[in-house]
Amino acid sequence: MSFPETFKALSDPTRREILNILKGGALPAGEISEHFHMTGATVSHHLTILKNADLITDRRSGKFIYYELNLSVFEEVMNWFQGFLDKENKRNEK
Repeated sequence: MSFPETFKALSDPTRREILNILKGGALPAGEISEHFHMTGATVSHHLTILKNADLITDRRSGKFIYYELNLSVFEEVMNWFQGFLDKENKRNEK
């Protein structure tokens, strides 16, 4: 995982909305596109950025490609953030 790529991907509101949509489970690109007023190519571009940041994975099933969250990357980011909270808690205990 690359933190710069991850945070760049998360910086865009459209990509964050795609991640929210995928919380409900894997979806093909066409169904993801239905949630936005933009071209399929634009949604595909956002999906590629999320994929390159390892925030989502894809799998082919018949003629469709399904996208789903890669929760391991979210866990790594949360662990990184947790490190700051742990340090702050230790400072407050002194």
